[in-house]
Amino acid sequence: MKEKTYQFGFGDEKFELALPEKQIIHEIDGRPFEPVSDIPAAVRQALHNPIGSPPLPQVVKPGDKVAIVVSDITRGWIKFNHFLPVLLDELNAIGVPDSDMFIVIGLGAHRPHTPEEDVLVCGQDVCHRVPIYQHDCHDTENLTYTGTTSGGVKCYVNKRVADADKVIITGGIVYHLMAGFGGGRKAIMPGVSGFSSIQGNHLFCMNKEVGKGLNPNCVSGKLEGNEMHNDMSEVTALAKPDFLLNAVFTPEGKFARFVAGHWYKAWEAGTKLVEEIYGIPITAQADLVIASAGGFPKDINLYQGSKTIDNAYMAVKPGGVIICFLECRDIYEPQEFSGWFKHKDMLEFEMAIRDYFTIPGFIAYKCSYIARENTLIVVTKPENAEFIRNTGMIPVATAAEAYALAKQKLGRDDYTITVMPHAANTVPLLQDK
Repeated sequence: MKEKTYQFGFGDEKFELALPEKQIIHEIDGRPFEPVSDIPAAVRQALHNPIGSPPLPQVVKPGDKVAIVVSDITRGWIKFNHFLPVLLDELNAIGVPDSDMFIVIGLGAHRPHTPEEDVLVCGQDVCHRVPIYQHDCHDTENLTYTGTTSGGVKCYVNKRVADADKVIITGGIVYHLMAGFGGGRKAIMPGVSGFSSIQGNHLFCMNKEVGKGLNPNCVSGKLEGNEMHNDMSEVTALAKPDFLLNAVFTPEGKFARFVAGHWYKAWEAGTKLVEEIYGIPITAQADLVIASAGGFPKDINLYQGSKTIDNAYMAVKPGGVIICFLECRDIYEPQEFSGWFKHKDMLEFEMAIRDYFTIPGFIAYKCSYIARENTLIVVTKPENAEFIRNTGMIPVATAAEAYALAKQKLGRDDYTITVMPHAANTVPLLQDK
């Protein structure tokens, strides 16, 4: 039988695996995209040629107090320091001085930044030009009630943002394993929302029926019928942001395009480009999916590796086998993720998430859920074996061992295979027949 050899990133190295060519139904990889060559020019072009909105000079006027919402250090890959100075300069040109602007770090439920982290995210120049405030989702005295969504979530947002004359939200658009896509409305929910509002919104990720685990509508790439996304959008509509500036990225992490304008319409246009670059149509799910995050740093720990697991899960048949290459040199980090695996019983795990929802907790739950729905084999460092086993996954040390075990679990020779060499970034989109 003719074989084809594939390479799978593993930390700073690669594993090779020869696979029967006729059984491979899909090779899923990202599409190349030409990066932006002149970042300031691209930002200005977006601000003056917005989507679904008048240009920025017609939205913001001299005398306006302008709030700019910026994501926190966990979204450092957005590289705000490259485009925030351009946005501030454009507001200056409109007649809004630096003294009439301020930045709110949209921390959601995350910890506040250190001054050094403000500089890393926003850039030294921006930190010297305008005040930077940390959102505190627990500070109820500095939250403003804006209304209640149709899903029953009471919406509380940062008071500085609510009281500003104009609000500009910023961010980066990528696939999101619960909300369909990141960016856009996420600057408001969870970015500058109150803790009770965040909890209420995020619980839409769980099945309406207690004991059934995950909500099947809250997955990567899905917006229609996604209750979390719909509620997020209602929260944002109640907050009434005036303008949006978001970035989309190439597979290499460079700027692909900036979109600006109406907080939903411009963001939605950005999601289409994300689909174009990272969404890979597939005609069928496979019996066996073999995936790699693409190496370090995307497989630095299991928390980062969860993106690979989730995307591979979308490509595999129910009850099939997944092999993931994840070095996980920092296997126990972050603690707010790894600590959740103390729950061995899935109902107990689910109830703990419903009682106190956190994103790391949810991701840990979903990893364990996938490992129980499918055979999930993880090629990792030998010292990680006990931790991986504790999650419900099967640890192995080599590609050959993983493939031999996968064939044993499949129990037949006519299995189909999908290969995902950069699964952290690529999302398989099953096409309707």
